[in-house]
Amino acid sequence: MTLVVRARRVVLPDGERAAAVHTAGGVVTAVTGFDDVPASAVTLADDEVLLPGLVDSHVHVNEPGRTEWEGFATATRAAAAGGITTIVDMPLNSVPATTTVEALRVKREAAAGQVAVDVAFWGGAVPGNAGQLRPMHEAGVVGFKCFLLDSGVPEFPPLDDAGLRAALAELATFDGLLIAHAEDEQVIDAAPEPSGASYAAFLASRPPAAEETAIGRLVAATRDTGARSHVVHLADGDALPLLRAARASGVRVTVETCPHYLTFAAEDVPDGDTAFKCCPPIREAVHREALWEALRVGDVDLVVSDHSPCTPELKRLDVGDFGLAWGGIAGLQVALPAVWTGARARGLPLAQVMGWMSAAPALLAGLPGKGAIAVGRDADLVAFAPDERFTVGRLEHRNPVTPYAGRELTGVVRRTWLRGREADGSPLGRLLDRGGR
Repeated sequence: MTLVVRARRVVLPDGERAAAVHTAGGVVTAVTGFDDVPASAVTLADDEVLLPGLVDSHVHVNEPGRTEWEGFATATRAAAAGGITTIVDMPLNSVPATTTVEALRVKREAAAGQVAVDVAFWGGAVPGNAGQLRPMHEAGVVGFKCFLLDSGVPEFPPLDDAGLRAALAELATFDGLLIAHAEDEQVIDAAPEPSGASYAAFLASRPPAAEETAIGRLVAATRDTGARSHVVHLADGDALPLLRAARASGVRVTVETCPHYLTFAAEDVPDGDTAFKCCPPIREAVHREALWEALRVGDVDLVVSDHSPCTPELKRLDVGDFGLAWGGIAGLQVALPAVWTGARARGLPLAQVMGWMSAAPALLAGLPGKGAIAVGRDADLVAFAPDERFTVGRLEHRNPVTPYAGRELTGVVRRTWLRGREADGSPLGRLLDRGGR
């Protein structure tokens, strides 16, 4: 199968320009001038930009075991509708959790034949499974997720300091990657207990110091073991100097943030609206602006959704109690327009957004065929209308609860191609091992 797509604006690794992208057999074979095309070429509209397919390396699919929260069919349809052509599935919230080679096999069998985009998998690092890390690595996981405090599900317990260091030491032997939910249990235990409809009270229950303390522990263990680590879903702008200093001293630590931390601010979260509950929490506007500045200068590496939905009942919208509600934001399908809306308002270019949402997540997950429009890469392409506004309505993920509901965003995904084929929600995706095989 061959496909040629041309546009007056194409986001390429060396910048944005008019170009034609030629593909065959699912990969990009050439990037030529706009006029150097066959008659069968697809020409994008004047208001459209051709983007590389996005890579979202932080998605909780939850199947098997909690498929009523989210499943592979619904999550990947939402991804395709949002211009995301590759997701990396998190190891927890499914049952069994992906903490053994056998559990990885079960997860892959559950996904087979129903994914609308390509899917890779994280493994999990939990107490007592250090001996499983290398076998899971050899079985194809892209790296390992851990929690430094209670994860919220009993089948995925947290690592204490000794367990963290044991996991990192083992990963250092084969240069594996550990990604960490970095909040400190002791700091949170000393904070007020969350309860009721007050968002301010929930925010006080998970203070910024919880992120800073846990990140400090992770940085120290990463430095001491010589391993690689990554901080997921950073919400606390005050942790940035610590991370900046660690990286400057040679510690191999990277960091991500999420669209909801870049879009919302605690001052604007309505009391009782538990669709906004996530952990770490959406913090005040000063933290949001610090994260935007960190992205601009390169102190934060990537932006991914942390799509973590549940059933409406678990969100407890009936009582609006932040203490009782499940914590997680559903936003996979609107990740690109949410981030672009904020970036555009701050004068940041679309090419830089693609660095955060395509190239950098592909690099983190070790998927060299993804993340750019370039010869030899997968022909994952997106026709995006960056100036078109829309109001968030029906989304493809399984449960409709999202804080983006009714919000006006800028930027519409009009078409998505996966390896040169139209990604229309049908099961065209592949299950990827580390390295994109």
